[in-house]
Amino acid sequence: MQSPRILLAPLVGAGLLAGCATKSPPTRAEIHDQSGTLTNLALTNPWKGAVVSTNAIQDHWLAAFDDAQLAALVAEAMTNNPDLRLAATRVEQAAQYVRLAKAALRPAVNLLGTGGLNMGGGDVSSALQGISLGASWEPDLWGRMRYGRNAAQATHASTQADFEFARQSLAATIAKSWFTASETWLQLQIAEDMVQAAQRLVTLAETRQRVGPGSEQDAALARAALVNYQDAAKQVRFAHDQTLRALELLLGRYPATELEARRDLAALPGAIPAGLPLEMLERRPDLVAAERRVAAAFHRVGEAKAAQLPRLILNANIAAIDSEILQFKEDFENPTAGAGGKLIAPIYQGGALKTQVEIRTLEQKQAVAEYARMALRALGDVENGLAAARTLSERRSFLQQAVAENQRALDLAQTSYRVGRGDLRAVQQQQLNVHAARLALLRVQSEQLSQRVNLHLALGGSFADRDEPTATVASK
Repeated sequence: MQSPRILLAPLVGAGLLAGCATKSPPTRAEIHDQSGTLTNLALTNPWKGAVVSTNAIQDHWLAAFDDAQLAALVAEAMTNNPDLRLAATRVEQAAQYVRLAKAALRPAVNLLGTGGLNMGGGDVSSALQGISLGASWEPDLWGRMRYGRNAAQATHASTQADFEFARQSLAATIAKSWFTASETWLQLQIAEDMVQAAQRLVTLAETRQRVGPGSEQDAALARAALVNYQDAAKQVRFAHDQTLRALELLLGRYPATELEARRDLAALPGAIPAGLPLEMLERRPDLVAAERRVAAAFHRVGEAKAAQLPRLILNANIAAIDSEILQFKEDFENPTAGAGGKLIAPIYQGGALKTQVEIRTLEQKQAVAEYARMALRALGDVENGLAAARTLSERRSFLQQAVAENQRALDLAQTSYRVGRGDLRAVQQQQLNVHAARLALLRVQSEQLSQRVNLHLALGGSFADRDEPTATVASK
């Protein structure tokens, strides 16, 4: 009887034939060329939206706001956010598909046992007892299975990058929601001050009407203004509660508005280095994911092309069988072994294999076009963020001046009232003007913080250090 090692020799020999190397997917520069859109863009020139440092983009932007409670909320969301859990599960699924694709490259070994008693029935095999060990393997002659493995690996990498971008986006959303919660709380304080000032105007108007100088029209207008300010305060209160509920949902908490907002706005950090457009395209996780999807589509094309070529399946087995009823031939060797192979060559499939190649090729073109679309949108995100930051900075200067001038006008009105050259109604009206100017300034200051977060996200900067391990919520 031949030894199993000799029987497996054809499998080993066939492995030497499986050395047809797979092709590498297109590089980032080649993807830019294939896109037909990104080739002529000046990606190595500085940004146009504002004059910023071209030093390397920095990570750990969350620490720049110097807010320990915000950092704690982001950490809580990384653990408990349900959307992030879903994204983490997709990463784990993609990893299992990689294992499945790798398994197809390895031999399959099966153990078969049989036995029983023949009680007079017609099933002769029931009288056989034995055990068989078999192995089968398909040498990857043309790279079909390796292309499939490479595609699964590229898909896994894209899913990981999507997960990382989901983490960055969640951190950005938490930060902006936290700033909005502070803004709405401060707005509510100003709105309540405006209500009190309007109430004093109503009292004054009604008193003037009673003593003679005033009129019913003045009193009615004052009461109407008071109602409007009260309604505005209610709206701000509702917006504040809605912001807290949304934030609590992001944290994985019950939306009970139990979270307390910070009572002031965080200070705006200093200017950030923005690098160059090309560096942004290389850093942003969503663009890395799109690039990996191009690679996966490329490998699927190779897989489809290799599927048109012949397949060879090798097998070997060794078995020992016995029977108390059946008599074997005298030259029958027990245990017995054998080896063989099967060749499958597609001749005619109705054009299905060729069509599959065309479909995969179109999918690759689609992936390249999607990458170009996302890249252009990312460039727009940064340019819009830089322009918004510049405009908001200018507006902040104007509104700070407006607050100062309105406060000066209020001081003058109060002085005139004290010396008897003005009335209290002018003082109260100017007080409302001061509150309105403060409210406009507050909105711009909050928007500056949110736009700074948007800019960090658009540039591809991480809220944590790059060398920190990625927190996975799926492990809980």
